[in-house]
Amino acid sequence: MTETLDSTPPAPAPRPPLLTRPLLLRFVSMLGASTSFYLLLSVVPAYATAGGGSGGTAGLTTGALMLATVVGELATPGLVNRFGYRLVLAAGLSLLGAPALALALSRSLWWIVAICLLRGLGFAFTVVAGGALTASLIPAERRGEGLALVGIVGGVPALVALPLGVWLAAHTGYDVVFATGAVVALAAILAVPGLPERIRASGRPVGIAEGLRSAELLRPAVVFAATAVAAGIVVTFLPLAVPASATGLVAVALFVQPAAATVARWLAGRRGDRHGPAGLVLPGLLLSAAGTLLMALTSNPVAAVLAVGVFGIGFGVTQNATLALMYARVPAAGYGTVSALWNFAYDAGMGTGAMAFGWLAAGTGYPWAFALTGAAMLTALAPAWHDRRAEARAARASASTCPPPE
Repeated sequence: MTETLDSTPPAPAPRPPLLTRPLLLRFVSMLGASTSFYLLLSVVPAYATAGGGSGGTAGLTTGALMLATVVGELATPGLVNRFGYRLVLAAGLSLLGAPALALALSRSLWWIVAICLLRGLGFAFTVVAGGALTASLIPAERRGEGLALVGIVGGVPALVALPLGVWLAAHTGYDVVFATGAVVALAAILAVPGLPERIRASGRPVGIAEGLRSAELLRPAVVFAATAVAAGIVVTFLPLAVPASATGLVAVALFVQPAAATVARWLAGRRGDRHGPAGLVLPGLLLSAAGTLLMALTSNPVAAVLAVGVFGIGFGVTQNATLALMYARVPAAGYGTVSALWNFAYDAGMGTGAMAFGWLAAGTGYPWAFALTGAAMLTALAPAWHDRRAEARAARASASTCPPPE
């Protein structure tokens, strides 16, 4: 009797679940922090300049917010190691929400700046601690898709809250915006007790100092920082750059930009899981710079909306590709450092862009300032191209050392 061999290929292993209860609770805290942040992001600069302040005043408020954020981001991994995720996240939501109520007490520039510093510190705690926790809750084989989903959840507040804040300030007053921003952040604290306190991570930990010395992490971070420069400029200065006769355009543009970024981030994540994220970094940078150059035409409503749409697509692609690339280059124990470095690049770019653009526009006018910013972003082509070549060399080396299939 002969034995027949079953030639049917084995069924593929089921993919691990993505939407677990801890991840869903993490989304709640993410929505609270992001909604509070974006609701006030374009409103506070307008509030500071309503009494006759200049573009430099507007840039100072956003710059202070981002300065505190980047300082806090570098300190957050150490705080998480000492106190755990829950305490750091709760502290971040408290600092993001409670000071927003105090904005209504005074229009003094230094009072507003002080509150921006506190809120920036709170935002740093939420994005770095939350980012590392989120990455740990996503299966590695579904990282691109998971980060894309995180991008959608994080993009919804930008999509809705950014233009909503401007609309509410114009129709109901600043106090309503400040109170709403406080409530959504403080209410999100209720989800924090359901999150893990700590997660056992594999691999050797990667400290902040080591991460800053790693070219593999720095190159994508620098590219992303270049695109984030324009992101800070859009939310701070677009409401000031359009003609007074086209103020309704601001809400449309502030909707289009995050909408385009959210969709692009999702598509980039799906493609990155199949083909790798490295090939998306350079196209994302080029689209971001092209959109910024087009913003020089802000006097034309159609061109302005098109410009922020192109920028949003490039920004979304760069967001997903750089973050996925950086997570893939460290063990799980290094996720906190990746989260800190990537968010540092994000917020340092936004803050630097907002502060520098205010002074630049004062001397050149908004159209030339947008054009010069777009041109300056192209300097990031060097690290983007170098990283792409390094990734290709690493792939070839890995393929040459793999044993032949049996």
